[in-house]
Amino acid sequence: METTFFILGVNHRTAPVAVRERLAFAEAEVAPALRRMRGTAASVAEAALLSTCNRVEVIGVASEPARACDEVASFLGADRSVDLDSFAASLYRLEGREAIRHLFRVGASLDSMVVGEPQILGQVKLAYALAAEAGTVSLVLHRAFHKTFSVAKRVRKSTLIGHGSVSLSSVAVGLAGQIFDTLKDKTVMLMGAGKMAELTAHALASLGIESLLVTSRTFDRAVTLARELGGTAVPLENHKPYLRMADIVIGSLAVTRPILGPSDLETVLRERRYRPMFLIDLGVPRNFDERLNTLENIYLYDIDDLDAVANKSLSERQREAEKAAVIVEEEVESFARWMRELEIVPTINDIRESMEHLRDVELERHRAWLLSLPEPERERVERLTRGLVNKLLHRILSGLRGNGAVAPDPLYTAEVARRLLCEGSGALAAAGDDPDDDGEPV
Repeated sequence: METTFFILGVNHRTAPVAVRERLAFAEAEVAPALRRMRGTAASVAEAALLSTCNRVEVIGVASEPARACDEVASFLGADRSVDLDSFAASLYRLEGREAIRHLFRVGASLDSMVVGEPQILGQVKLAYALAAEAGTVSLVLHRAFHKTFSVAKRVRKSTLIGHGSVSLSSVAVGLAGQIFDTLKDKTVMLMGAGKMAELTAHALASLGIESLLVTSRTFDRAVTLARELGGTAVPLENHKPYLRMADIVIGSLAVTRPILGPSDLETVLRERRYRPMFLIDLGVPRNFDERLNTLENIYLYDIDDLDAVANKSLSERQREAEKAAVIVEEEVESFARWMRELEIVPTINDIRESMEHLRDVELERHRAWLLSLPEPERERVERLTRGLVNKLLHRILSGLRGNGAVAPDPLYTAEVARRLLCEGSGALAAAGDDPDDDGEPV
């Protein structure tokens, strides 16, 4: 039965952050979710789950991809306690070459909000590692992900797609620089000490901010990052008194619900005498309640708001992105060819076994004569017959594989070959059973 590569998901182009955050998975949730999916989506043979601030995608393999996509969509809704009707219109379903192309483009950062940003490849590698941990990847996905990594490496090496590229964190900092005349006299509170927060902190430091406050669930990480940048670490459970000092608050915490809402900042604003506060929410799910935008002198931007800023630099890398797209197409064809060959592997094995069987039958018929030969001569006959079978096999298999060309229907061609060479092997062997044949060569 034919195996098909498929992807089902939502991203920053098809769904707003309000939808994406409800479908998102924290890193610790991914492997258990994949195991649950395997128990409920019976038609999915292999699966991986990529969940980032910009996308939630299930990458899978199935013999019935349409059915598999339906099962995965139902699973996502049930597992995240989200009504399927509320996000069904935002889902995209890709199969075969389209799905392969999409995965390669994602890994090469051609499908990112910020084209050329380097973080996505690490996220794809993490998705693969978590799927391997869950035991939901096998031959096809192992090959697909490793191919994705090599495509991304080739794109980075052969183009300037990453030259001068920016991450979401640097886009956020750039936006802060546009809103304030200078950041040198501003205090920034960074909520989170993970990779995104670290990148943001370094970008802020390069602009010469006056003071940096770092808070995180893991206080040791906050201390390390603050010490590195000359800032101050603040325990997360005691961060609210420090908010009145912050002109800019950047949220990058992994949360299930907003950590700051209107009630938290109303008092803070009064204490600040209503001096403006700029909030950038890099989290999915969101760190800051969207109702904060209703407060006077609060300026809140979430991850979707950064899209417009990121697009300003898109044209500068468009030419390199076009070069990268050509590389992706070459690699898509290579992987699609491997997938086609994968479908005829059982037939190839049948043909090989059938021809070896015919060789063994013929050698057995001439066993008496072969035993009369000296050992070196018997070995020569063995090598000669094995070499003849291998040469015939090579010609047959090259024909099945199309010699690099795309056959109109390779599975049909393989089935015809199997019937001729395998089902007919019994008749061929029987045809050699001549009672008058003494088993000696003519």
